[in-house]
Amino acid sequence: MKTVIIMLTGLALAGLSVDNARADAAAGKAAFDANKCNECHYTDGPAKEKTIDDVLAKKGPELWYAGSKFNADWLGGWLADPKPIRLLAYNSLKEKNPGDHPKLAAADAGSVRDFLMSLTSGDVEAGKVKAKKNPKGKLIFTKKMPCSGCHQYPDKDSAKGGISGPSLVEAGVRLNPDWILAYLLHPSVFKPVKDMPNFVGLLSDKDMLNVSRFVASFQPDK
Repeated sequence: MKTVIIMLTGLALAGLSVDNARADAAAGKAAFDANKCNECHYTDGPAKEKTIDDVLAKKGPELWYAGSKFNADWLGGWLADPKPIRLLAYNSLKEKNPGDHPKLAAADAGSVRDFLMSLTSGDVEAGKVKAKKNPKGKLIFTKKMPCSGCHQYPDKDSAKGGISGPSLVEAGVRLNPDWILAYLLHPSVFKPVKDMPNFVGLLSDKDMLNVSRFVASFQPDK
């Protein structure tokens, strides 16, 4: 597995030079450290966890593949005005999330976003998943494997599902759909020690694609 720090194709499309992008990422890293984000999150991959004790010792999720996981617009907005994604506190099955994640000033939020979006994983293939409310994906998500036992998801005018995992309500706004599929296909890359079930061997690649498309369809009502 390779971690790609700067994606040249993306830079070309954005009209940015490699030197400018490196400077922006360096400024973002400085802001990340200055705001003490590094006290709860690590950004140098690959995954460091070897045991469950390593996982429980973490104060927040790893971010070394943040640029492959998140949508940039959502990430910048969240850093400036964070709202709980997990209903329970990180690494807890009992305590309510206090919703006290620090806010970043607007300039720092943009800078940190640029830094985090420069952190990508070569295991995430672009253009693999298109959001779709497909019945096969919903059946697997809610019945066959039930992902809904741990994750909230939108259903008509309300949210249903469990609360032990991150909420997936509006996941289509937050998450890169290609990362959702990569996470299911390559769990040991992103979470070598994990509490979420490993579906490799239980679901076909096509089933995982359908689930990914279904989760990516979770958008706010317009």
